[in-house]
Amino acid sequence: MTLLTDALLRDLPKTDLHLHLDGSLRPETLLELADAQGVKLPARSVKGLFSKVFKDSYANLSEYLQGFAYTCAVMRDAASIERIAFELCEDNFAEGVRYLEMRFAPQLHTGGSLKTVQEVLEAVTRGIQKAEKKWNHKPAVRNGSEPAYRAGIIVCAMRFFLAPFSPTYASMFEAFGQLPAENLYGLASVALVRASIDARDSLGLPVVGVDLAGAERGFPAKTHQPAFQLAHDAFLGKTVHAGEDYGPESIFQALTDLHCDRIGHGTWLFHANHVHDPSILDAKAYVENLVQYVADRRVTLEVCLTSNLQTIPKLKTLKNHPFKRMLEERLSATLCTDNRLVSRTTMTREYRLAVDEFDLTATQLSDLLVYGFKRSFFPGRYSEKRAYVRQVLDYRDSVFAKHGVKN
Repeated sequence: MTLLTDALLRDLPKTDLHLHLDGSLRPETLLELADAQGVKLPARSVKGLFSKVFKDSYANLSEYLQGFAYTCAVMRDAASIERIAFELCEDNFAEGVRYLEMRFAPQLHTGGSLKTVQEVLEAVTRGIQKAEKKWNHKPAVRNGSEPAYRAGIIVCAMRFFLAPFSPTYASMFEAFGQLPAENLYGLASVALVRASIDARDSLGLPVVGVDLAGAERGFPAKTHQPAFQLAHDAFLGKTVHAGEDYGPESIFQALTDLHCDRIGHGTWLFHANHVHDPSILDAKAYVENLVQYVADRRVTLEVCLTSNLQTIPKLKTLKNHPFKRMLEERLSATLCTDNRLVSRTTMTREYRLAVDEFDLTATQLSDLLVYGFKRSFFPGRYSEKRAYVRQVLDYRDSVFAKHGVKN
């Protein structure tokens, strides 16, 4: 029997493609920044935060999201955001993550000294560049025996928001408050995508994709179609939170209305009993066709095991998680943390859970690692990405060999 040890899982080169910056602060940093900025927290110690806010389990998605009110509150100035981005890179590098895509809604972090989406993106970029500079000068990286550390930015459009969420949203309500709410949500997404494209093209910031986040139920993807068409036309990667808080139709909408390349979560992909549209007369056939579509187009599923257990209580245990079915159907899937702080997890832990619960073989583990790198929205030319992935594969094989494992 192959022994896939914790040391092996830590050393293997990994990605994290679904990682929320504002859900992944170090708890010590949150406490320090809150104290310096006068932000009131429910607890004044790490133990207290873990007891009252960032818990092992939550009643539902709404409770899970409450912690973001505290993290976002300390992310309103450039220095704090740069520090948080750098520390997130540092924590990932320490456990073998060599490529990550940190996603966040920059419009939630305007206010204070930061007035524009561009200023927020610049602060995050400085944190990423500081991390890349720190580790990529290592001799092993420079001589090609280890892959470089890389990171990209995914901006999150919001399915739903209110004026108090940030000054950016408050100004939207002030200017367009007479419009139906869904029109307002759509306009905000278009503004975000335009600003992000400009930041990439004019400033060279590593904006690689756009995401749609927030409550799925009652807030359809189609509202944001113009924004995602704009992203599509500008060759940005597209990922969408879908099938986490709603059924298979949400995944279909993400694929057809928003041109998405990847799906965030996709937990209810196989569940015909979660089909709600009355016009779908044969829910079982609908789901079967949807699964085939996802498989055939190699749409990658960003699977977040711990997070799903926390936000979907009806799963109860990982035995009920559809990840096993995803493997059986040979879907393109990769493991992610979602939120390192809110879910109190790491990439190594997510792989440990998957190996133990789903009896992953070394070959399956190897494939999962590869999907992450190959389906990333790499911030560079395709020729660079191919060379980088090849380097990662060689390094992966050397790590397996070092630990005496045949993949």
